[in-house]
Amino acid sequence: MEKEKLYQLKSDASKISPILNIGKNGVTETLIEELNKKLKANRLVKVRVLKSAEEGKDLKTIADELAEATRSTLIDVRGRTVVLYR
Repeated sequence: MEKEKLYQLKSDASKISPILNIGKNGVTETLIEELNKKLKANRLVKVRVLKSAEEGKDLKTIADELAEATRSTLIDVRGRTVVLYR
């Protein structure tokens, strides 16, 4: 993805609120299905990862897992927030 597009998406992401929270159950099939619906509707989605979701995994691993499972592009990981785009 070209830099300008990436910067634009990061800028757009700063204006939206997280749509989903990932809790103690972590990344589940149900969560992936819901995330796919949100990506289809909005293209750019922000997801908050709660502390309880980590269970020995780091945030980057969880973000990569989400991107792979939803066939989307990981745009940004900031704090506990992950931004995905499809």
